[in-house]
Formats: sequence, C-alpha cells, structure tokens
Amino acid sequence: MEVIIQPTYTQLAEVAAEIIRDALLKKPNLALGLATGSTPIGLYKALVRMHETDGLDFSDVTTFNLDEYVGIPPNHPYSYHTFMATHFFNAVNIPAENCHIPQSTVVGHEEFCEKYEAAIVNTGGIDIQVLGIGKDGHIGFNEPSSSLGSRTRIKTLTQSTLEANAPHFGGTIDAVPKMAITMGVGTIMEAKQCLLLASGTSKAEAIANAVEGPITAEVPASVLQMHPRTVVVIDEAAATQLKRVDYYKHVYANKQKLLSQLS
Repeated sequence: MEVIIQPTYTQLAEVAAEIIRDALLKKPNLALGLATGSTPIGLYKALVRMHETDGLDFSDVTTFNLDEYVGIPPNHPYSYHTFMATHFFNAVNIPAENCHIPQSTVVGHEEFCEKYEAAIVNTGGIDIQVLGIGKDGHIGFNEPSSSLGSRTRIKTLTQSTLEANAPHFGGTIDAVPKMAITMGVGTIMEAKQCLLLASGTSKAEAIANAVEGPITAEVPASVLQMHPRTVVVIDEAAATQLKRVDYYKHVYANKQKLLSQLS
C-alpha cells in the first residue's frame, strides 16, 4: 500500500488525476471504476481540465460506477447517474454506451447484479478503481460487517450513512433512500489498482484504521491492505491519526526524486 500525503485537497485531487492520466496515456481503452460523493469531485474536475486543455482522450474508456441508490429514478437530482453526468460524463468524450452505473430499482436486481459483474469481466476487468471512504471505513456502500468477499448486491444503509448523505437530500434523513446497489468488496479487490481518496479530519480515524489497523469486516476499507496495488492519496488533515506519516512522506519524496532523474 502506497500512501501519498498532500498539503491540500486540491493537490491530492491533482495527484490522483495524474495517476489516471498516466495510465490512460499508456492504455487508451482503460477501464475505470468510479466513485461518487464530495471527495472525487476535485479528481473529476482535474480530469475534465486535462481533457479540455491538454486533449486527454477518453473516447475508448469504459467506466463502471461503484453504486447507486435504490428507489429513485436515474434523472433524480441526487441520483448517482445525475452526479456523474454533472461532474464528469457531460464534460468528456466517453461514449454513453461505455458508461455503466447500477440500476436504481429492486426489480430484477439479482439478475442485474450478475450481469454487472459479467460486464466487468468481459471488459477485461477494472484497471483503476477510484474509492472514497466513509467515516466508519466503508467503501462503496459496503457497510461495516460486509463480507470481504462480497459481490455486487443490494445493501441496507446504516444510520451513520443516512446521516452523512442527508445534506444531499435537503437535510432530511427520511428523504435518503434506505438501500443501494453496490459493487461488493470482493469485486473491488479484483481491480488491477485501487485508488483511495480522502480529505479532512472527519476521515482521519477511518484512514488510520484502514491503513494501519487490523484487517476486519468492521472496517471494510482495511482489506485494501491485501491488494497488491493500492494507492491512498490524502491531505494533511486526513493523515492526522496515522502513525507513520514521516515514513510515507519520505517514501513518496524519494520516489519523485527517482522519477525526475529518470525523465
């Protein structure tokens, strides 16, 4: 697990965007796993800028989103379909047929989940899976106690997740959908690389537990310690509870020094 600590949220988003840009330049038909929420907005903004100013080409990219609420239509203002269109898809040249987002209904969900998994496999697997992290250590909507081998399925959301998402639904918990379809932890772990982003002191405990704590279903993100290519990009605020901050900074500084000598 590589931990990259940046001074600010803007800088962490830029570093994450550069990781995806470099991968895309090497593999134009990159398969991206995408996340929603406030944390990746800066990443998408940086990628849009690279597309508009540097000509970064997404025309052969395929995307798979982590999750979607159950019970609201795709055109709902707070659906993840709307979120992705607003913050990324409408501003880059990914073909619409290449953009995959879980359905928002329970009708036929078991068959849909199987087909979603199959679509990922048929694409050749996800090259980079972008992840945020909940305050309780969840990734996607895999709440604490989720099986670390779980697949795409419907999950009931915890009270803390409902509270965290209430501001997006007019500040009313009752308005937040109670269930979501999400990639499973096992599905996420099959990505060739995982890119976990976090910002702010509210995520500091979750990051410390995920990066330096024991691997446990109570902190689903902790399983990323077992992934051969996990990159954690955080700001100083999110790093405040890590024990090995100096070491992580030392490793990254030396890596950048080596890369500059090779270029």
